[in-house]
Amino acid sequence: MRDEAAETETQAGGSQVIFTNPLEIVKIRLQVAGEITTGPRVSALTVLRDLGFFGLYKGAKACFLRDIPFSAIYFPCYAHLKSTFAAEDGRVSPGYLLLAGAIAGMPAASLVTPADVIKTRLQVAARAGQTTYTGVIDCFRKILQEEGHRALWKGAGARVFRSSPQFGVTLVTYELLQRWLYVDFGGVKRPGSDPVPKSRITLPAPNPDHVGGYKLAVATFAGIESKFGLYLPRFQAPPSTSVASKA
Repeated sequence: MRDEAAETETQAGGSQVIFTNPLEIVKIRLQVAGEITTGPRVSALTVLRDLGFFGLYKGAKACFLRDIPFSAIYFPCYAHLKSTFAAEDGRVSPGYLLLAGAIAGMPAASLVTPADVIKTRLQVAARAGQTTYTGVIDCFRKILQEEGHRALWKGAGARVFRSSPQFGVTLVTYELLQRWLYVDFGGVKRPGSDPVPKSRITLPAPNPDHVGGYKLAVATFAGIESKFGLYLPRFQAPPSTSVASKA
């Protein structure tokens, strides 16, 4: 189970990089564009045109080093906090779900700050007089030599204040939607993940002496709200000989 969980967390962090790295580099280029007072105006379209497809994945290795450990730290912390906050019947209130997600984001966001600093240094457009980097290891060495180890932890507080509420809201939204709109993905359903449907149709008890359509159809109409569109039970009509003998 631990190996499967670790593999899942690695896949989650790795697949995230494929979609977020291009967005990250465009965001960083736009955020620092205001520091340049000369030259053409920088927009998302110009950044995409200048970088090209493969340029959008510049700094992807550092992004992997950030997002995979983040997932490996965040989700186990979130799972343990959910178990701690769970009531005796195994249910967790939305408030505690939000709190668990927010608390789990604190160590996860802060501990991966060095990888985030390296990723940002690689993705930002270097200007005249600024240090340039050829890769993750080169960036790590130059930061330590020129700025010291504290530079690797710059922005840790800001990351916590951003990621903690962000993932808290994300996880509580997911948990609530999973309870309200449960979809069976083949896993084990958690206690309390789906409310017990109550039929609004009240039918009298079937008459055991009655052999007719009502006895065969009663199971179909009982609880039809939960069965309609998903599955219908199969019925087998009694043999004609037994029907004739009872008649």
